Amino acid sequence: DKLAHYANAATDIEFQMPFGFKEVEGIHSRTNFDLSQHEKFSGKKIQYFDPELNESYTPYVIETSIGVDRMFLSVLCSAYEEQELEGGDKRVVLHLPAPLAPVKCAVMPLVRKDGLPDKAREIVNELKFDFSTHYEEKDSIGKRYRRQDAIGTPFCITVDHQTLEDNTVTLRERDSMEQKRVRIEDLHSLIHSQVSLNALLRKLA
Repeated sequence: DKLAHYANAATDIEFQMPFGFKEVEGIHSRTNFDLSQHEKFSGKKIQYFDPELNESYTPYVIETSIGVDRMFLSVLCSAYEEQELEGGDKRVVLHLPAPLAPVKCAVMPLVRKDGLPDKAREIVNELKFDFSTHYEEKDSIGKRYRRQDAIGTPFCITVDHQTLEDNTVTLRERDSMEQKRVRIEDLHSLIHSQVSLNALLRKLA
């Protein structure tokens, strides 16, 4: 409703934050004001010849302005959740899209003995060159899961005594908390299929 004198259209994209709708991006049609003013004061012709119309014109400028800090806040607000679990437990979870999560996976030995930490660090060394990988062995496995949920880590990999027998680990998914047994050699492809930005764009397409 309130346009600048040079504009003929404007649209604001807003996001519903916990404290109300706030503008995240502004899109404005500035018509040919910018280039015609430049043309006027520079004395240089700035026009485009359209062969189909057989005429020249000064192009319009469409300006879009997006605030990175507001976009970041929007992602955090939409991802944050305090969940009530069965049995009266609670957890804080950050449902970040896996390609945006700062830490892609965490590797955890079930206990700090029996060679499990050594095996876990072997897995970290295999994954760390392609994924931001966190190693954690302090506290119970449940507390470690909760810490990773709170920072938005999509996957937790638990190394236990069975790992030493058959080279499999428990892969836990953050949002569903589903756990499944997978082979160590399959970890890279399984994680990549979820955390790759290319994979996300292909799904959107």
